[in-house]
Formats: sequence, C-alpha cells, structure tokens
Amino acid sequence: MGGDHTKGLLSYSQVTRICLLGSTGSIGTSTLDVVRRRPDEFQIDSLVAGYNVALLTDQIREFRPRAAVVADPETLSKLIERLDLAGIPRSAWPELAAGADARVEAATAAEADFVMSAIVGVEGLAATYAAVCQRKRIGLANKEVLVASGQLVIEASRRHATELIPVDSEHNGAHQCFRAGRRAEVSRLILTASGGPFRNTPAEKLEEVTPAEALNHPTWKMGQRITIDSASMMNKGFEVIEACWLFDLSPAEVDVVIHPQSTVHAMVEYNDGSVIAQVSATDMRMPIQYALTYPDRASAPVPRLDWTQTRQWEFHPPDVRKFPLLKLAYEAQNTGGSATCTLNAADEIAVEAFLQGRISFPGIATVVSETLDAMGSRQASSVADVLEIDRESRRVARRKADRLAGLRTEVSVKA
Repeated sequence: MGGDHTKGLLSYSQVTRICLLGSTGSIGTSTLDVVRRRPDEFQIDSLVAGYNVALLTDQIREFRPRAAVVADPETLSKLIERLDLAGIPRSAWPELAAGADARVEAATAAEADFVMSAIVGVEGLAATYAAVCQRKRIGLANKEVLVASGQLVIEASRRHATELIPVDSEHNGAHQCFRAGRRAEVSRLILTASGGPFRNTPAEKLEEVTPAEALNHPTWKMGQRITIDSASMMNKGFEVIEACWLFDLSPAEVDVVIHPQSTVHAMVEYNDGSVIAQVSATDMRMPIQYALTYPDRASAPVPRLDWTQTRQWEFHPPDVRKFPLLKLAYEAQNTGGSATCTLNAADEIAVEAFLQGRISFPGIATVVSETLDAMGSRQASSVADVLEIDRESRRVARRKADRLAGLRTEVSVKA
C-alpha cells in the first residue's frame, strides 16, 4: 500500500499497517478482532491507549506493535511493571511513550498507513487532525473530532486530499447509501435512533429517572457517557452534526427517525423519490472492516439477518420537546463556529453531574442550554483554539451544574 492514499486507488495486495487510537475501548477491541481474523491484510503498527495497562499488555503480547502509547508518565510506569510481570522479553517490547505528543507521533508515523480514531473525547482530536494533515487514511469512530472541530478537520481533509471513512454504524451506513448515486442527486439523509430506555417514558417522569435506569440501554452496550447521551438523544444530535460535515449537508437535509429495532442504520433519499437503506446486524465489526477495506468488501464475522423470520420495523418521529438536546444540536450546527464545541463540552460536564446524582436527567439539557447562551460562538483557526474553547466551555458548564445542583439540594431539604 505504501504511502499512496489517493481516493479510490488503494491496493490491498500489501499489508495495511494500522495506528489504533483507543485500543482498549470497545471500538479498539473490535478493530483488533478484525485484524486478528485477517493477518495477511492488516497489522498493528501502534497501540494508543489510556489507563488500562492490563488489557494493553495483553494486546502488546498478541499483536507485537512497533509502538505503544498511554495517557501519562505514571501510567507508563505501570505499563512497564506490567510488561515485566507478564514475562515479555524486553527485546520484544514496543517503543513506549506517554502523553498527547506521543499520540500525535504514533498517528503520523511513516510506518502507519491507516489511523483508526477511536479515542473518546477531545483527547483524540490533535492526533487525528495531525494524521489528516499527513494524508493518512482515517477510520473515524470519535464523534468529538467533528463535533468539536468539524470545519477545521474537513477543510484540512480537503486541502490534503485525505480520506475519512466513518465507522459509527449510522454514518457508515450512510456512506454505503451514498454510493448509490451522485451527491447532487441527494434530497436528504435519514439517521435512525433506537429511542433509548425512555422512548415510552412520559416527559413528566424524566425528572425522577436514576442513572442506573438511564444506563440500561435496550440495544447497545457502550460506555457510560455515550449511553446517557443515547438516552437523552444528544448522541443523535452529535451524529447530525457529524453527518453535516462528512457528507456536506445542511442541518435541514438531515432527519432523525426513531427505529427501536436498530436494524436499519441509515437511509438516503434521492431526488427521484428512491430511498436507499443500509441494513445489517448490530455488530461494530462490520463497519470497522468496511472502513479498513473500502472500496472493497470482504466477508465479515458478523451475524446475518434471517429473512425467513417474520419481523416488524417501526419508525417514529422524535419528540424534541421531551428530548430538547436533539433540537439544541441542530441549533448549534446552524449557529456554526464554536457552538458545537461548547455543546459537546457542556454535555460531558452535565452527564458527569447527572451520573453523580447532583442534577436530574432533564438538568442535562438545562446545563447545556445555559452554557451555550453564556459562551456564544467564535471561530477557531487551530486545534489549540478548539481545545481552549473546550476548556472554557467546561468551566462555564461546571458553574451551571453547580448552581443547578445547589437548587436541587435546597428543594430536597425543604421537602
């Protein structure tokens, strides 16, 4: 494959070497399963993780990467101890490093052909942006990259002719649907949402729901923040923002429908009225492998749908009054500038406060809305600008969450 990343001209006759950003997360481990099953096509060049040194040690033992990176020097010391305890000869150790600069070095290394961006949060932004500027092929599984800095990243990808292949099931499905026609023929994109655990919960009951109830997602097993975001439909709002950047759409051209069965992942409606849908089992290894092999397809280790079974698919419009965060996401994308960066940062702080029991479930939307009003919007011209806006938005959101938590405590005491 070498260094030729020209769109549509990739050859898989050679082994593709992967920098895996977020190797110990759910996308990371699923990516490694795809690599494990296709060793003649894919190898791991570097593993970039956070703090899970136990799992990272096992991954190093199996995949023998050239380099491994962890979050900070303290975690690096723990990794070194763990590698020694595991009995892995030092001659077989990868190059070890820690911190943000090391993540960037791994993502831009000459040895890496493909970068799987799967670090949760803005921590993955700098490395992904640097890889885009180095014309690496990117598998994008990190929402925050485009939510926080979509204009910056997409402009860089166009400037450097870098290919971004979405890995999220909805955007990956959309990517497949868009192959059915020209962009000028597209009327709209329809993203599906499961509706989460509170799809049938009356709006007036949401004040009483607990973190445990919100974490009980009916379809997916995910990390805590994304599970809460799915329950509030903020996650779908983030996906609307991503879709606008990935497919050059306006918010008005992206619709959301509730589809509890989570089998249809995305649909594209063309100007002649035809609707192309992407349908598959809920297994992330399929979109991961699609991103790795695109434009080719290969047999994937995922369940096949049994069309001999009777099935029913439901589609319902979302209730934006009940789930106001979805509406806020549309508004932030329409506002432009740093509004979506603030949206993401404020949501992360608000979700944390909810999980701690400090604010109610509807309080998440209150914190986000008030933070957006306080921060306004500005233009970010660099990754450093984005990260500063993110930090400032978090500071404001913490103040809003503290105020809301204080009011809740006062009400509780009076009661």
